[in-house]
Amino acid sequence: MAAQRRIDLVLDSVKRLQRVGAAANLLNLLQKQHPADLAQIFSELPDKDREAAFSVLAERNGRLAMEAISELGHEAGAALLATRSAEEIAKLAQEIASDDAAALIDYLPEELSGAVLDLMRPKESGVVENLLEYEEQTAGRIMNPNVFALSEDLTVGEAITELQTNRDVEMVFYLYVVDERRHLVGVVSLRRLLLVSPETPLKRIMTTDLISARVDMDQEEVARQVASYNLLAIPVVDEENKIAGVITVDDVIDVIKDEATEDIYRLAGVAGDERVFTPASDTFRKRLPTLGIQLVTLFAASAVVAVFEKTIGRVTALAVFMPIVAGMGATAATQTLTVIVRGIALGELTLSNSRKALLKEASIGVGNGILLGGVAAIVAWAAKGDPVLGVLLGAAMIINLFIAATAGTLVPLGLRAVKVDPALASSVVVTTMTDVIGFASFLGLAMVFLRYLAKT
Repeated sequence: MAAQRRIDLVLDSVKRLQRVGAAANLLNLLQKQHPADLAQIFSELPDKDREAAFSVLAERNGRLAMEAISELGHEAGAALLATRSAEEIAKLAQEIASDDAAALIDYLPEELSGAVLDLMRPKESGVVENLLEYEEQTAGRIMNPNVFALSEDLTVGEAITELQTNRDVEMVFYLYVVDERRHLVGVVSLRRLLLVSPETPLKRIMTTDLISARVDMDQEEVARQVASYNLLAIPVVDEENKIAGVITVDDVIDVIKDEATEDIYRLAGVAGDERVFTPASDTFRKRLPTLGIQLVTLFAASAVVAVFEKTIGRVTALAVFMPIVAGMGATAATQTLTVIVRGIALGELTLSNSRKALLKEASIGVGNGILLGGVAAIVAWAAKGDPVLGVLLGAAMIINLFIAATAGTLVPLGLRAVKVDPALASSVVVTTMTDVIGFASFLGLAMVFLRYLAKT
């Protein structure tokens, strides 16, 4: 809370200094902020004020400005850069790590990104272009190719000297050991390096049983490995096991946050790149397809109701309780979907243990259906004075909650099996099933036992 209050105060000061045109004071204030705090400040400023504040900072402290928009997010950061010339962007892009630069440049318009790469220094542009050749959301795309590696023929003393004289190293959690052809053969911790005699060969103290990621590994799998093995960094190797880069824990945290946000958004039918202050026109365009699909599926549910129109006409009380069956099914399905999609995302749920998960969710669905269906039956009986209506409502709830749990498990697993993101379509598919089956079960039972129902 204290940190948020401080950011709010800084934000108010930024707005006030912009109103009075105090550029020097504004620059001084911005330069005192952490990049992550600057990103939050930029995100809460109106578009014109955000561009103006970024421009003031970029002119005098390009590195801080670029670090801030990297924290802001690649799409939003690229939008800020896109208003500037290719020459300015090329100069600014060289202020930050190549993986961050590649991510920002990738979101620029195609012509502008090509011009920026042409204007960057050959060394930097070559590194960025190499990163952009890897598929999106893979280890190769998010790795930092500037990795510190030592020859296996060195001694500990020589390794320490190499580390002390290498000025390009920004962050070293582990020392990776390679052979003469840069094949990754081992790893040594800094602590281990400092605790042994300088004459000790690296081969003797390095760990050969190490965890690494292939350049084509999905970034979610990289994040799982880092989390599972409590790593601060993970080396990235190519198909020949040659070291290509390193992914540090700060990048993994960003991946986890982005993937979690994407899954939550997709479960709700929202585009993964939408944010609170995304322009209304973009939000309208991104939400409309899902709402359109939902409209079509609701017509399917309405068609089921239409089949039983005569039954409803004879027992109007059915219309009162229909939403209960469908609503309870949708809620139960959402609960199951959330747990199952999370389990898939974290690697907890696989095809081999899916049967156990299915049996668990199905039993929960039946148990909830019996308990809640019983409560609903009593309430319906008391409200309408018809015990048969109550029994039919309870039975329909048991059926629909069982279907909700089963579909909420099988649909995301099925989508995953055919290489479709389980969060992408699960919600629409499953809620449609619970609506259709909920109405069909309740009204179908009512039609079968119509002669026992009180005509109301």
